[in-house]
Amino acid sequence: MIRHHAIAKPSEDNRTVPFLKWAGGKRWFTLRYRNMVPDNYERYLEPCLGSGAMYFALRPKNAILSDVNHDLINCFQAIRDTPHAVAEQLQEHHVRHSKNYYYQVRASKPNDSVERAAWLIYLNRTCWNGLYRVNKRNEFNVPIGSKTNVVLPTDDFVGISKLLSRANICCQDFEVSLDSAGPGDFVFVDPPYSVKHNLDGFTKYNDSIFSWPDQIRLRDAVARASDRGAQILVTNANHISVSEIYREVGKLDVVKRASLLAADTAHRMQTEELVIRTWLEAGS
Repeated sequence: MIRHHAIAKPSEDNRTVPFLKWAGGKRWFTLRYRNMVPDNYERYLEPCLGSGAMYFALRPKNAILSDVNHDLINCFQAIRDTPHAVAEQLQEHHVRHSKNYYYQVRASKPNDSVERAAWLIYLNRTCWNGLYRVNKRNEFNVPIGSKTNVVLPTDDFVGISKLLSRANICCQDFEVSLDSAGPGDFVFVDPPYSVKHNLDGFTKYNDSIFSWPDQIRLRDAVARASDRGAQILVTNANHISVSEIYREVGKLDVVKRASLLAADTAHRMQTEELVIRTWLEAGS
């Protein structure tokens, strides 16, 4: 039986917020469903980092943050190590932003880590719906969007740098991170969503495809880490093929969210996502 989870009262303080908008980002989850996170753990792991919304919400003292997206990981590392330099580069993009400039920047990916971090943030904030997508040559190919604000009032790269200094940030496959988890660890897993028997059931966030076999590989890695004593929370597509593979792994809940990728806000509907928790709650 899959339980539909009640929505907690949204709440947010003025602490550090994600600096990137990411398809499938979980800031909405941290505002509505923080009560689904375990109360006690010693180390936090997030093997499919994205915008890092959960990390920024929980602010753990010890963490491993990872993803297979090289540009994303470089961005987090550059802000952690050189926040002022990234902010200066982003300010230059802000001043020069235009349609022609956007496509010039999109076509010329810098090698320098600081410049590449600002490149990613600039494109993320000015492309269509903050979508990260690349072609088969691993070239960012999202068209320009309607937003023109490159530097935001919420930007606090120095504060983000201090927070990220608590984390080991690395570019690696989710299985590597999950295989390092054990007792005392809380792992939040938010993979690209894919379902079985669907030719469109994959998401291309980088130069490889997150496929159904990857979903199975993820499920197996989650089960192994759970058997070693890690507390794991997985968000995924609320589809019968996904619920079937996780039924023996943990407790299944369904939560509601608003879909953010429709071009017209009037067409953004409430959708449902599946949440899997591998630990027993008090009183269970």
